Amino acid sequence: MLEMKPDCERCGCDLPPQAGGAFICSLECTFCAECADDLDDLCPNCAGELLDRPTRTGRALALNPASTQRCFKG
Repeated sequence: MLEMKPDCERCGCDLPPQAGGAFICSLECTFCAECADDLDDLCPNCAGELLDRPTRTGRALALNPASTQRCFKG
């Protein structure tokens, strides 16, 4: 199952699971839209393509909560 990281690895801004604006690579590295644009949609960790992360809401979010472990590396 996709890990829903709560923040951008590059700038630390919040990325709620029920909101759009998060981008991930195939290894689930997570970035906000602004950072993904700055990175030209390429993950700096693995050089993979950054794509829109799907949202998770309602019952799906209740049964499969997002991660609370922050991943900001700054």
